[in-house]
Amino acid sequence: MIRLGSWVKMDPNFTRNIETTFGKAGRQWLEDLPSLLNQAAQKWDLALGRAFLLSYNYVTSAKRRDGSDVVLKIGVPNPEFKSELAALRCFAGDGCVRLLDSDEENYMFVMERLSPGRMLTSVNDDEKRTNIACDVMQHLWRPIPDGLDLINLRDWFAAFPRLRKRFGGGSGPLPKELLLRAEALIPVLFAQSSPSVLMHGDLHHFNILSSGLGWLAIDPKGVTGPAEYECGPLLINPMPQQAYRPDALAITGRRIAILSERLGFPRERIRDWGFCHAILSACWDLADDNTGGEYSRACAEIILKAEI
Repeated sequence: MIRLGSWVKMDPNFTRNIETTFGKAGRQWLEDLPSLLNQAAQKWDLALGRAFLLSYNYVTSAKRRDGSDVVLKIGVPNPEFKSELAALRCFAGDGCVRLLDSDEENYMFVMERLSPGRMLTSVNDDEKRTNIACDVMQHLWRPIPDGLDLINLRDWFAAFPRLRKRFGGGSGPLPKELLLRAEALIPVLFAQSSPSVLMHGDLHHFNILSSGLGWLAIDPKGVTGPAEYECGPLLINPMPQQAYRPDALAITGRRIAILSERLGFPRERIRDWGFCHAILSACWDLADDNTGGEYSRACAEIILKAEI
């Protein structure tokens, strides 16, 4: 039996994320994790290595019997994990890391390990980084396949009425005018934007890595909706420094211009989707004690002020 490493057991952020997000099911999953790791190692004949920086899934390096490097990912049973797995199957290595094998019943899969695996943050020129991201987006977007468990973007924006309910119809820590603006924009954006596609859903500088085949995405959410939304996560990253750079306004404006030129979307629409994503991110970031979300709010204000 493989024992869960002490680093994982003692990492408060990982265990807190799991327990806060998934409650009793998350605590049970943490207890079951050593057994799941052993099961995965036996199923795919893996020698497990060190875990990567963990957030909401257990992700670790591994080697197969033939010596090839792979990555093992195990998640708490939830719809988002199934959506990621469905997206990986659909992308089939085109613009994205390649899925090698999966065990959907146990919420685990094996994928190739990208080499050299440098994050897009390693590129210093922001214009070059933005153009690389555009290349990856254009490889990923495709018609929505039938019958798969994918995330609908409209469901994410149900976070707005949930926030209202949480604060008795108010906006809580979020400035009222920002939430009102986002609420007014969303139905217009869905009505006026491009036809829905399958997209990554969380494509930013930490989810684009270098490989022998060029730059590829990792960790797709598997979201269906207007492709313009894909620009949003890019505009507020890389966290946590992007919003606080002295040239944040200029960088944001230039990114919007490049995204518009490369992808063919109006600048105003990219700005508005980016703003709405930032407010959505702020809603997600609000903790039970009604703190958090400051970074995303700062990004929202920069996106609004950027000259386009």
